[in-house]
Amino acid sequence: MREALFVKQHSEKWRSYEQMHAASPDELAQRFTDITSDLSYARTFYPKSKTTVYLNGLAATLHQAIYRRKRERANRFLHFWKTELPLLFYIRRRQLGYAFIIFMAAACIGVLSAKFDDTFVRLIMGDDYVNMTNENISKGDPFGVYKRESSFSMFVRIAANNVQVSFVVFVLGLFAGLGTISGLLHNGVMLGAFEYYFFSKGLGMQSVLVIWIHGTLEIAAIIIAGGAGLVLGNGILFPGTYTRLQSFRRAAAEGTKIIVGLVPVFLTAAFFEGYVTRHTEMPVWLSAGILAGSLAFIIWYVVIYPLRLHRIHNLNKHGFQGRI
Repeated sequence: MREALFVKQHSEKWRSYEQMHAASPDELAQRFTDITSDLSYARTFYPKSKTTVYLNGLAATLHQAIYRRKRERANRFLHFWKTELPLLFYIRRRQLGYAFIIFMAAACIGVLSAKFDDTFVRLIMGDDYVNMTNENISKGDPFGVYKRESSFSMFVRIAANNVQVSFVVFVLGLFAGLGTISGLLHNGVMLGAFEYYFFSKGLGMQSVLVIWIHGTLEIAAIIIAGGAGLVLGNGILFPGTYTRLQSFRRAAAEGTKIIVGLVPVFLTAAFFEGYVTRHTEMPVWLSAGILAGSLAFIIWYVVIYPLRLHRIHNLNKHGFQGRI
């Protein structure tokens, strides 16, 4: 095989090995084995080429990383949240962006459907919920549903539900990503119809200040879980230089890491819904502050911080990347 063809077939994989520093020990071992195989081939057929020098350096870097990880086990938990997960958000930013667009488009569909079809809200939210909410509105407590059970029981129930919904949206990615898209559409339409219902009752801004105390993190988690599902579907459909099974395993590992990374978001959203949202009498500035803080955190941790972290890692890189 000509060297140019060899580089073309494997350059994308090599770049991904450089960019994804935050790999698990098993992943590092797999990468080291893979790179040493490529290095052996290059040494045989292109012994004095830059490609061989590059692969030798990459193999050395991975070898050091494997042994360094043995000393980092105590900091593994911190490293995951500080580096590994944010870098994964950056690497999979395209799938996360697609999930956001699909969800928001579905929410718009939900709004328009509820606006032009009086029965749509009941179809989506159910007669019992609509009747109960109408009754609460007539009593002057439109968000009384959040006060019907104890804070702790609501926290547990909502946390379990959030985990279930997000996990299902992720796992549906097994169906070539179509299941995840369907889940995002379903949840987006529900949100759009739900919000339109309160705006149509003249309670729009009040609903934002009350419901989005927990809804900001809750909806963000669903969208990110959808992104994880699209990662899974992408790994099945587009294996690249890997076998389809290898690509699926990598995508499943990355998607699972994203879902695990959402656990604190699930719990925080459930805490807000169980313990905070029920206080509908709280000052506007406090409600708006919690909402804005949650939104700022999501934007920073999922978008801004991963971008900065990626740039820092690029500045610290030394090697052949960019010349392949």
